[in-house]
Amino acid sequence: MSNYKLLYVTCGSKIEAIKLGKLLVKNKLAACTNIFSNIKSIFNWKHKIRESHEAILIGKTLKKNISKIIKLIEIKHSYECPCILFFDIEKGNKKFLSWIKKNT
Repeated sequence: MSNYKLLYVTCGSKIEAIKLGKLLVKNKLAACTNIFSNIKSIFNWKHKIRESHEAILIGKTLKKNISKIIKLIEIKHSYECPCILFFDIEKGNKKFLSWIKKNT
């Protein structure tokens, strides 16, 4: 398991993604965040197929921050069950990985 993580969160709006992204960076839980807005999502929620426009929040962080990130997002997120996923960053620009480490 890698020490470096890529965070993936779906948000109800671009504004929500920006607020969460700023909170993560301000609290040194992510070195940086990126937002992809106006994403079309199709999902099953409470036994119905639903469609929604969402924003995707991506962040670069460290393994040590996972539980704090989950708690913060669960408290601040508008969804009852927010999508909060982490992926291993196996390899990358060593200078950039070092920058992540210094900023989280």
